[in-house]
Amino acid sequence: MKAPSLAKIEGVYSMVPETADSWRDAHGTAPFVRGPYEKMYQQKPWTIRQYAGFEGALETNAFFKRALSQGQTGLSVAFDLPTHLGFDSDHDLAAADVGRTGVAIDSVEDMAVLFDGIDLGNVSVSMTMNGAVLPIMACYIVAAEEQGVAPDKLSGTIQNDILKEYIARNTYIHSPDFSMEVVSDVVAYCSEHMPRFNSMSISGYHFQEAGASPELELALTMANARAYLTHFQQQGIDLEFVAKRLSFFFGLGMSFYKEVAKLRAARFLWSELLDEFGIRSESAKRLKMHCQTSGVSLTESSPLNNIVRTTIEAMAGVFGGTQSLHTNSYDEAISLPSDQASKVALETQFILQHETGIGDVVDPWGGSYMMESATQSMIEYVRTMQNNIEIEGGVLALVASGQLTAFIHRQALQTAMDEEALNKKIVGKNCYQSSSLSPQNERVIASDKTLLLQSKKLALLKLKRDDGAVKRALQALQAAARSKQNLMPFTIEAIRARVTVGECIKALTDENSRYLKPEHIEPALFCAHLDAEMVKRYQALSSQLGRPLRFLVAKVGLDGHDRGAKVIVSLLRDLGIEVDYLPIFSSLDDIIQQDGMYQYDGIGLSILSGAHIPFVTQLTQKIRTDCPIFIGGVIPASDKNALEMIGVEAVFTAKHSLNDIAMSLYDILVVAAKIKVNRFENQRIMKGC
Repeated sequence: MKAPSLAKIEGVYSMVPETADSWRDAHGTAPFVRGPYEKMYQQKPWTIRQYAGFEGALETNAFFKRALSQGQTGLSVAFDLPTHLGFDSDHDLAAADVGRTGVAIDSVEDMAVLFDGIDLGNVSVSMTMNGAVLPIMACYIVAAEEQGVAPDKLSGTIQNDILKEYIARNTYIHSPDFSMEVVSDVVAYCSEHMPRFNSMSISGYHFQEAGASPELELALTMANARAYLTHFQQQGIDLEFVAKRLSFFFGLGMSFYKEVAKLRAARFLWSELLDEFGIRSESAKRLKMHCQTSGVSLTESSPLNNIVRTTIEAMAGVFGGTQSLHTNSYDEAISLPSDQASKVALETQFILQHETGIGDVVDPWGGSYMMESATQSMIEYVRTMQNNIEIEGGVLALVASGQLTAFIHRQALQTAMDEEALNKKIVGKNCYQSSSLSPQNERVIASDKTLLLQSKKLALLKLKRDDGAVKRALQALQAAARSKQNLMPFTIEAIRARVTVGECIKALTDENSRYLKPEHIEPALFCAHLDAEMVKRYQALSSQLGRPLRFLVAKVGLDGHDRGAKVIVSLLRDLGIEVDYLPIFSSLDDIIQQDGMYQYDGIGLSILSGAHIPFVTQLTQKIRTDCPIFIGGVIPASDKNALEMIGVEAVFTAKHSLNDIAMSLYDILVVAAKIKVNRFENQRIMKGC
């Protein structure tokens, strides 16, 4: 499938496209390009909704209470990776990741602690959850119920957008077909029992973080929206009601004009899409969105510059008319956000709301030659891409084939090549570099302590609960899955009986096994941007060994963010190295088994979850001592020495260019190769004797 050319921001514009006349005076009315509400922020400022979660429910609860006391107006829950993937904290595969990238939730009792002292009848809660959406949504409902708040009084959003997990983020559990049924179950349940709750937030954010341009992000988001509406229609769900309670989630990168145009175009396209489905309700057509500033635009070097980047991106969200906003912390390229950085991120929004007057004018870019042209270009790109997707069989077919993931990967590779060639300049990374030190107030996650506490809580829960009720609830859930009934009521009953999140998911995976999507990595052609002499050195090293260099790259643990790993695989292959890539969710045993078969010249681990030290510690205890180990990811400087002492040869982070990585790898591999050649020569001599 061919993608249309990207929209281009021209140097000069001299006219507004004729199509813009259709929305010129339409602020607060369809097609809503100029904003979903007539007075926009004059009437109500955007909701400040910072995404947070770490360690256990008690720690995150304290963070939430501080944020609310400081003026935050809504909560957004980040769950840890085991929770996303439906593993309880005491599961063998969960140990290294518990509480690292979000809060660990194993049961309704954790959820009750998470919201202790927070009135769920008055505080809007957004939850980023997709794979384990059934038990997590059930935990939220039961925790509120036990707090005295009925489901129809709850307000907030559950993401419940599984398609983007297969395309970009990778925290899926079930097959696409079964997952679409789960999505429908949640939507149908909320439509009937939770009229104030948004049962789906269709996300483009993760596409952009994985490498997509603003245009591709919008096109894939709208393609997924079409797929969901089609599926809901086939299920007999009231589309108009669902559309009224459905929201969108977009990323905000550094392409300022494009980001503003993207949000304006999104509202037009949603209104147009609902017209196609015969929905005329103005309320349904009024696209509601949450936006978050970019994580991948942040640099490890000169991190305080990231405050400027985040502010610019946040301004694009406000100019584009977002309803709620998360601003990233300046230290996210280094580690999990510190308290200081989180406070700066929150107060950035206060400054925008109270000191700038930025929200005093509705759609201030409206009528601009440039902005109206850019908005129209976005619309045309999405229409063309949508047509191409439908010709190829639709989103579900392209999810299964991996083509949509490949599209994003190609754009990620192009960005990497542009940065390497200085066609895209990043201050502090590939130009205007300085020796600015990283802040030394990194947040330290007590994952071992959290794991121990969660394991004890699980053991105590299982001692106290009624085993008979648990067994009956799980059997009922499995029977409902077999008979294709709505699974939400059965999951809620299971959670009331103190069934854990992991037990609910296991009951379902026993009926529909865990799914692993096929992997595809694009060739990169980085050689044109790499030091020619370096490429020759790699070729000479292979000649010295009498064979191509062999390398293993693995995503280890439960972290599904694979953009960096795939870029490195493409780089190594362009250097002439034979590379095997172990897909997401690989275990240490998988790596050891693979190395036992192929005896690699080097092993590279990609870990962005903060679990690098426990994983590397275990690996170095089991792997060959003559196999160099490299690691890449979000790794604090304070951990680098510890990793090297454990046995890691080199640590690569976002600050390293591709040439830097190629040169460092070569220096290490050439030493390892000499050892191998000498060993081979000694063995040959011994045999001759």
